[in-house]
Amino acid sequence: MTTMTAANPRYALRKARRVVIKIGSSTLARDSGAYARLAASVRGLSERGMQVLLVSSGAIALGAKKLGYRTRPKEMARLQAAAAAGQSLLMRAYEEAFSREQIAVAQVLLTHADLADRVRANNARAALSALFDAQAVPILNENDSVAIEEIRFGDNDALSAMVTPLVDADVLVLLSDVDGLLDHQGARVSVVRDVSAEAQHLVRSARDASRLSQHADPEPRVGTGGMASKLEAARQASLAGAHVVLANARRESVIERIFAGDDEGTLVVAAARKLPAKKHWIAFTLRPRGDVWLDQGAAVAVCTKGKSVLAVGVTGVRGDFRAGDSVRVLGPDGTELGRGLARCSAVQAVGIAGSATKEPKASGPFEVVHRDDLVVW
Repeated sequence: MTTMTAANPRYALRKARRVVIKIGSSTLARDSGAYARLAASVRGLSERGMQVLLVSSGAIALGAKKLGYRTRPKEMARLQAAAAAGQSLLMRAYEEAFSREQIAVAQVLLTHADLADRVRANNARAALSALFDAQAVPILNENDSVAIEEIRFGDNDALSAMVTPLVDADVLVLLSDVDGLLDHQGARVSVVRDVSAEAQHLVRSARDASRLSQHADPEPRVGTGGMASKLEAARQASLAGAHVVLANARRESVIERIFAGDDEGTLVVAAARKLPAKKHWIAFTLRPRGDVWLDQGAAVAVCTKGKSVLAVGVTGVRGDFRAGDSVRVLGPDGTELGRGLARCSAVQAVGIAGSATKEPKASGPFEVVHRDDLVVW
């Protein structure tokens, strides 16, 4: 039995105030009882004073079946058609399950563009806060019926990671059909204390474990996320100050066990240094529109001395960005050092690269990216 002390990293899960739970389409497609179990679990968390937000896949899988598609479509138009047909079925299943627990649910559909725009993101935050105040459970999904490639999250793991700081959640639970992160021998990893530092090793282990079990589950995939996607979501959410648990949705009382502090799934511990909300948005929500290469001296100054990206240290520029767009900051060998908001366009950056050009109406050198708008990995 797990000893519950403050030194145990799972102890914090018992004290969570606001929780995001993401459930995958493969779980919902294969297990018709998942909705009822999820509703009962959310009822239990609510009775403990926790506020819960669900990020749910499943609309495309349900819609594809309704429209007679034999497999998940690949063409954007057919994906959108399946999403449109399936979203009402998905919400009906949640309405029926949660109404039996006397819990109100509310559908919220988002695209990446909604969260990439600060005004629209703040509007979404306010709407979700109002739903929490009304003791309703928001159920989020990507707005697949209108989303095109340029405004897609990619999968709901990414959406859940972006929503976690938006609602200031303490815990993100990623439920799928595996017991958690598995090491290269197929054994479950209980705790990951620094997912950023261990990311490459963990992804390799996940791939090795996937190869070990590839013949154990021959059913066709109905979703888009894999373990690499979940690890990246865990990294992003942990840097927002949230603990993340990767667990098996089909295990009995899995949510109750997680929030009792039991050794369930894989716990990714929240980062010791939380990224401020604006920098988290720059790092993980905005999509880079270009690259800025630095010489060795500038790279050292940016990485170790907290300096801005100055024009004098820029050796190259790629992309078609404008002032205010996100750019990747690269070292001399092309390694990504961080991301930030450009203070000039790509054309302007090319014109001043390598020069000691002064800021307009200022005495200092031109800052291509100011340190306050820069996230260094």
